[in-house]
Amino acid sequence: MAEHFRILGIESSCDDSAASVVEGRPGAARVLSSIVEGQASLHAAFGGVVPEIAARAHAERLDGCVMRALDAAELTLRDVDAVAVTAGPGLIGGVMSGVMLAKGLALGAGKPLLGVNHLAGHALTPRLTDGLTYPYLMLLVSGGHCQFLLVKGPDAFSRLGGTIDDAPGEAFDKTARLLGLPQPGGPSVETEAAKGDPRRFRLPRPLLGKSGCDMSFSGLKTALLRARDSICAESGGLTRQDRADLCAAFQAAVSDVLVEKSRRALATYLELQPSQPALAVAGGVAANAAIRTALERLCESASVRFVAPPLSLCTDNAAMIAYAGLEMFQAGGRADMSLTARPRWPLDASQTPMLGSGKKGAKA
Repeated sequence: MAEHFRILGIESSCDDSAASVVEGRPGAARVLSSIVEGQASLHAAFGGVVPEIAARAHAERLDGCVMRALDAAELTLRDVDAVAVTAGPGLIGGVMSGVMLAKGLALGAGKPLLGVNHLAGHALTPRLTDGLTYPYLMLLVSGGHCQFLLVKGPDAFSRLGGTIDDAPGEAFDKTARLLGLPQPGGPSVETEAAKGDPRRFRLPRPLLGKSGCDMSFSGLKTALLRARDSICAESGGLTRQDRADLCAAFQAAVSDVLVEKSRRALATYLELQPSQPALAVAGGVAANAAIRTALERLCESASVRFVAPPLSLCTDNAAMIAYAGLEMFQAGGRADMSLTARPRWPLDASQTPMLGSGKKGAKA
């Protein structure tokens, strides 16, 4: 049986400053503490995340997050076995803030340092929350990324497909800006969509006519812009119902694309004949109730287990970084003081990175 470890995790890849302590062993761990400080109020006036503001906020807040995480776990830095930190991909200033803090903590306390891929943190979250066994299919769908991954081990990922342009989370944010809704766009659009009619506007479902699991959401955003402009030209502006119907149509289109592409990814995954087949979903967009429900129905029809982590672990957090670090630590992985921040860091290095930079680097 693998040993039990306590890992301190630090996350600062975008606009959430976070620290966490996770204890246990691979596939059987628990979160002792999870502290997340968002920055929504700092970026609200700009309609999106401003990298320089995010980096400064991380530098000011991360040490406090670490102290609070250790206090909540009733531990000191001496009690942890290693310090894990997001080393990429992400906004480079924020990632650097976390890496430099982690280096200082590890060096000062004489603890091993672990550089974690932010995407691996999301991809391994179902191991933390539900103890999934390898291999499983992961749909990572967030503000900066959207891809299907075969998760075969803590550092063994095969990409089946992904977005060739905007990630769904980016598309939600841009839709919110087009319709005058507050950021972050995902929750705002979802709230409005619940009041709307998804059948009023016929928005496209990009790439459904093309084989494979690649996706595109940029054209969907453009179609929504044209629908909005058409209403404004005819009526002089948007009513509340117009806005709700546009949101509902947009959300339904995203959901339809994700479900159909998930169906195709599942077919490829099931060819491996996994003993305990499962589809897991993680990332900020996984918090969308309508999308989660549609994916759950797909899994029921395919007799595949559906796993969606708690909403607090779908968005960016340090518990997933601590857990990914735990699996890395148990396998003997270590970093040293040469660890650098990486704006781009694809999980499947055998494939060409997907196009676009996104909020957190290459969508690969």
